[in-house]
Amino acid sequence: MKFIVSSTDLLSHLQAISRVINSKNSLPILDNFLLQLEGNTLTMTASDIETTLITSMEVETAEGNGKVAVASRLLLDTLREFSEQPLSFNINDSNLAMVITSPNGSYNFIGQNGDEYPRMPQLQEDARTLTLDVPSLLGGISKTLFCTADDELRPVMNGVFFDIAADRLTLVATDAHKLVRYKTKHSSSTIVEGDEAVSFILPKKPATMLKNILPKESGEVQINFDKKNAYFKLANYTMICRQVEGRFPNYNAVIPTTNPYKIIIDRATLLNAMKRVSVFANQASNLVKLAFADNKILISAQDIDFSISAEETITCQFTGEPIKIGFKSSFLIEILGNINASDIVMELSDASRAGLILPFENEKDEEILMLLMPMLLND
Repeated sequence: MKFIVSSTDLLSHLQAISRVINSKNSLPILDNFLLQLEGNTLTMTASDIETTLITSMEVETAEGNGKVAVASRLLLDTLREFSEQPLSFNINDSNLAMVITSPNGSYNFIGQNGDEYPRMPQLQEDARTLTLDVPSLLGGISKTLFCTADDELRPVMNGVFFDIAADRLTLVATDAHKLVRYKTKHSSSTIVEGDEAVSFILPKKPATMLKNILPKESGEVQINFDKKNAYFKLANYTMICRQVEGRFPNYNAVIPTTNPYKIIIDRATLLNAMKRVSVFANQASNLVKLAFADNKILISAQDIDFSISAEETITCQFTGEPIKIGFKSSFLIEILGNINASDIVMELSDASRAGLILPFENEKDEEILMLLMPMLLND
């Protein structure tokens, strides 16, 4: 088979899917890209068995159909050194010898039999379908991914939970210290009112892949899923991944509903103050203390071992009985950095219960809630 393709177009497609490939694979064939030519459409596949990413592009003057597996690192390293120019690919169907010809030279590869590449899992007949626009999915994954855990004992925490109802989609992630709940609307779904809760857990790696490719996409995403696998179909990419097995924790049960203390704060002011004061926190605990009283917050930290301390006072909107609470500074900084609103609301009940951090105004068709567990104060 033969085809001519733009060097930079091919490189951008292959780079986008190459992140799926592991540095060490259980099957040697997974060190390769699968290239498949049908008519004038070149389809490229990368996989690590559990996650597969597929993309396709139109090529020029194609001859013949077929498929071949090509060493991913060798092909990428070659393409990176070309400026924008047409490249001619010529693959011998009998011995899989592949020659790439540029205006100035030729490069010889040996391919592998494309039939040895793992086949894509097929969804069961009872698979469900969900459609939503690209910005909604990108917003949900971007806002929740930082909260996923790396916990070998509780693998259900190592992904983003998709909780789907007839009228909305809720994405949740937690590592037991912090939690994010992101609600948005979907365009359509095969779930109707009265259905039992429909959900799945998207592992961290495919969620990261989606976060990288969604900014290049537009339009809608179609998600098809059964009890084991999920298909994400975009305009230029298709991703198939195995779900995390197990039951996700009941996230609504840990969100406190009665919070008498409500404080409105400028997000950037609090974030910058936290970054400055946290430098002086104990390196082991990262504890920063927040004391709220009469439209002011006293932020303080100290490290007795090194005899250093810092405190800073910023303004807020708060009246009522004074309250103190301690947080791990790195977690609070991370949460504040993942909220886009200019003002935030902190809702507290007491120093020993989780604090809620919400945007003062949510963006259209989204509702975000972030929760952070407090740290014990000695005083």
